[in-house]
Amino acid sequence: MREHSNEVPLTEFVDRFLRFETTDGDEAEAQSWLRDQFEAFGFDTYEWTADADRLASHPSFPDDSAEIRVADRPSVAGVVTFGDPDAGPTLVLNGHCDVVPVDRENWSSDPFDPVWSDGEVTARGAADMKSGLAACVFAVRDLQERVGDGELDGLDGRVVVESVVGEEEGGIGAAAAALDNPYPFDRDAAIVAEPTELRCVTATEGTVMKRLRLRGRAAHAATRWNGEDVLPHFERIRKAFFELESERSESVSHPLYDAFPIPWPVCIGTVRAGSWASSVAGTLTAECRFGVAPGETVDEVEEAYEARLAEVVAESDWLSEQPPTFERFSIQFEPAEIDADEDVVRSLQTAMGVTGHDTTDPVGATYGADSRHYVAAGIPTVLYGPGSIEQAHFPDETINWDDVETARETYTEAAAEFLLSG
Repeated sequence: MREHSNEVPLTEFVDRFLRFETTDGDEAEAQSWLRDQFEAFGFDTYEWTADADRLASHPSFPDDSAEIRVADRPSVAGVVTFGDPDAGPTLVLNGHCDVVPVDRENWSSDPFDPVWSDGEVTARGAADMKSGLAACVFAVRDLQERVGDGELDGLDGRVVVESVVGEEEGGIGAAAAALDNPYPFDRDAAIVAEPTELRCVTATEGTVMKRLRLRGRAAHAATRWNGEDVLPHFERIRKAFFELESERSESVSHPLYDAFPIPWPVCIGTVRAGSWASSVAGTLTAECRFGVAPGETVDEVEEAYEARLAEVVAESDWLSEQPPTFERFSIQFEPAEIDADEDVVRSLQTAMGVTGHDTTDPVGATYGADSRHYVAAGIPTVLYGPGSIEQAHFPDETINWDDVETARETYTEAAAEFLLSG
């Protein structure tokens, strides 16, 4: 892949990008740097900040706008036009700059001091998803150069490369852009650079987040028979939830999810019970994540698990008298899917063939992504990017550099194909 004269190569760009510790809402410095890069590349630049009250009306986000952090969290974009931009389509190449926090003791190196070795780079955000976002930036530059060199005649339209904030918190920047277009032109399609192992993903799963609270009765360990241990009650509920997960794996089908051993997974990620080792556990709080299939709604799946909980409660005198609470918390992810015949899918698959991919049929993903916001806004959106979801949020997060370069080439070819097809 070509590098541009008088500019840093992609490796140096990614190295600098990875050094920004964009956790816990602290994206502003990285976004300012990125906007400066866009301007240096000659892109037209745009910036927007989400409105918390606007997001509070969105089903993904908490109803209380005070729980949505938007201050000093700009999303930025660079736009490049070709030929007569209004005569052709507009393609968005999207990525998020925020990363999840790290448990430094589980890393073998500083997570924000990239380690380059044996054709790989290790750092927080290497796979999820700063390398993919950087590949989008350089793909647009490559397309600019190819047009300037006369390789592509008759190219009309626009390519937008955008870096959004708060994806790990429900898609703050992308949701804002989907609800209120930050550009003075329409968007026809988008590619989100999530780590898909260079596969074309046309369906993403949804999730509903629920917090379960149980109340027992504490008692001294020496007379524990006077208490009501909350843990056996929780274990019955937990078993019932996983039984429903198994039932749904059989009853809810989707052709893009047949390969997954558990297509609509349940995860009980945190459990906090009791208050003292020498006391019967009298309280319990558990936080749960339930998978939502494309074609389902978050409300439908929530109701199914609420009904299963009600069955367990009805079988217990104690729980009937001390009913659990089971409420939404945090953020919700709606499922999303587009048709494999969409122009952006065909353009991406054509590009994958050009860059040497195994151009298999599109696949589904068991995670949610910002694509759902654009799909809901009527913008066909596909996921494609370097790296693996198995590295995302993981200690010593690593990506293969050849895959980043392949993604860069594929984004370039896909953008050219999409604009020419319009």
